[in-house]
Amino acid sequence: MAATSEKRTVFGACPHDCPDTCAMLYEVENERLVNVRGNPHHPFTRGGLCTKLKDFHDHHYNPERVLYPLRRTGPKGSRRFERISWDEALDEIKTRWTAIIDEYGAEAILPYNYLGNQGTLQGLTVGDAFFNKLGASVLEKTFCASGSSTAWLLTVGPTGGVDPESFAQSKYIVIWACNSVSTNLHHWHIVHEAQKNGAKVVVIDAYKSRTAKQADWHLAPKPGTDGALAMAMIHQIIADDLLDHDYIARYTVGFEELKERAARYTPEYAAEITGISADDIRRLSREYATTQPTAIRIGVALERHHGGGQTIRAVCCLPALTGAWRHVGGGLLQMPVWEFPIRWDRVCRPEWIKPGTRVINVLKLGDVLTGRMPLAPPVKSLMVYNANPVSQAPESNKIVEGLKREDLFTVVSEHFITDTAAYADIVLPATMAGEMDDIMWSWGHLYLTLNRKAVPAPGEAVPNTELFRRLAKAMGFDDEQFTRSDREMIEHYVDWNAPQLRGIDLAYLERRGYAHIRGGKPETSAPHTEGNFPTPSGKCEFKASGAAQGNFVGAVFRQMYEGGQGAEPIDDLPDYVPCRERPESDPERAKRFPLNILTPKSHGFLNSCYANEEHKIRAQGEQFVLINPADAEPRGIREGDSVKVFNDRGEFEADARVTEDTPPGVVVATLGYWRSRNRGDGSVNVISSAAYCNFGHAPTFSDNLVEVRRSTEPA
Repeated sequence: MAATSEKRTVFGACPHDCPDTCAMLYEVENERLVNVRGNPHHPFTRGGLCTKLKDFHDHHYNPERVLYPLRRTGPKGSRRFERISWDEALDEIKTRWTAIIDEYGAEAILPYNYLGNQGTLQGLTVGDAFFNKLGASVLEKTFCASGSSTAWLLTVGPTGGVDPESFAQSKYIVIWACNSVSTNLHHWHIVHEAQKNGAKVVVIDAYKSRTAKQADWHLAPKPGTDGALAMAMIHQIIADDLLDHDYIARYTVGFEELKERAARYTPEYAAEITGISADDIRRLSREYATTQPTAIRIGVALERHHGGGQTIRAVCCLPALTGAWRHVGGGLLQMPVWEFPIRWDRVCRPEWIKPGTRVINVLKLGDVLTGRMPLAPPVKSLMVYNANPVSQAPESNKIVEGLKREDLFTVVSEHFITDTAAYADIVLPATMAGEMDDIMWSWGHLYLTLNRKAVPAPGEAVPNTELFRRLAKAMGFDDEQFTRSDREMIEHYVDWNAPQLRGIDLAYLERRGYAHIRGGKPETSAPHTEGNFPTPSGKCEFKASGAAQGNFVGAVFRQMYEGGQGAEPIDDLPDYVPCRERPESDPERAKRFPLNILTPKSHGFLNSCYANEEHKIRAQGEQFVLINPADAEPRGIREGDSVKVFNDRGEFEADARVTEDTPPGVVVATLGYWRSRNRGDGSVNVISSAAYCNFGHAPTFSDNLVEVRRSTEPA
């Protein structure tokens, strides 16, 4: 009699660093993933997945996966490793770390991680408790949205803002520096439905992205000049008296000061800065102010230049000036993460950080490892997990130089031998989402989503939670923090008594897979109709009291500015702050490198995930650079030519795409490609500066000048 196959369906949640945080269904047959699809009952995911995830089940079985602990046998970067046991790996790590601690102190050990996994258990903060207990250097993780978040907290406080689903009720939608079609697809479906129902969709982006091509109106300010556009909108709305005076009087502070600050930002003045005509600035301002409900979706890219924090402060003022917050589908969406009831203190154990422990910013890894940023003690060991800095971090040539140090003991936990793992002394095998438990918050919607282990882990791969249980045991830590099961962690880390959960518990999630943390009524959601902003004043703060007072928001703001490159005087009013690398602000540099480069996320990759899979590369295309005909012609560049994109930080090779999609003076090259799979052993972030944005030590990936030449010509 033929054996019957066992089939079952398990709730899942996308683990990637993406605002959509899709609710998924794992389909299992005979303990093997045979399909992964979107949960059709989830109001945001609606049964669909993006192009990155459509074959997620096959991704789990990629033959190049790391399945066992490995020890380096060849030179660093040679990708020559031998299989060892977990006991051997842990013994070597303990021996090396103990020796480093004895000679240099625990601060000579640096953890390096980010959102390679976004889960509460397996993601951004996993491992923090262990390294805090160890006494290692603390990593300041400001890859994404720290400038945006600082601006948001100062203006409206830790609120989720507009429920992204309520954009369906909007009549005028501004997508500002966000390529939703490629990076926020499920929200784009909601925006597109509103558009079909009569809403006008305006995209503000420095080049014609996939999203811009589907907008009713695309405005392309010069890179890094969005702050001048936002200040000009404020000016014009005030000048035309298109204000909601009642809302301003009741629910805002600092209007008179804002009015005075905006006075010089006439449309004509802003037109000179932004390249957008004065008439278009007036039209945008008037349409925005006179159409309700009006919603703005800001993208992370808005912070990625020197003045990014102040830019976002200016944009955050707009909905309160016009009273857009009064309406369902009115206001502003930044990151709803603020409302999720996660007990991050229980996850991270910040009380274990020894007083005086140094903090090292994630963007400065190259300087730290090469000694360009002198440290005492120097970093003698690096542990990388949930990250691939050789692809994703700025000034990546410096990182490679540092990783080659023979006196640096590097441990990497990974799925594949990435461009970072290639330099490791020890590589540890990590599980994928279908092989472990987690509970997901989101930075793009208001659903708490459960991810259940669907299939056994292959080989000897372990989830991050188990990795740090094993490391803790090896180092002799017996705290309860390191003995809880994954289920016990979910119970402990989520504040199940929080009012936004309204009686929802883990059993509910196990039955449904997800829960809306505002009660699941986006069609009636208008959280700031009567103010109720979680700021020190309880109002929208045009003038930020948090910038000067000893309250929570002020503490956050001041912490972002303490020490290090980029620390600047605090300005409690929004303003336009120019880029560092623009022809107008650095003409000498522009003589050598005259083109601004934008490095947005790729449509086919998720950061550097999937950029090692041939079918994903074919769909995405090899590394390319968009260049306007006006810039291509004098350089003798034609469609399809192999070109070098370079500055004094490095160079990478790409295929030229000559197109009007990017304006003259601006080139665009998407990130995520692995340098080991590119021509010329370079990728986008070799040219990126590690300089900070003016808020929150955020990165400035869009504040860089380059030159482009045909590959046959010397750079």
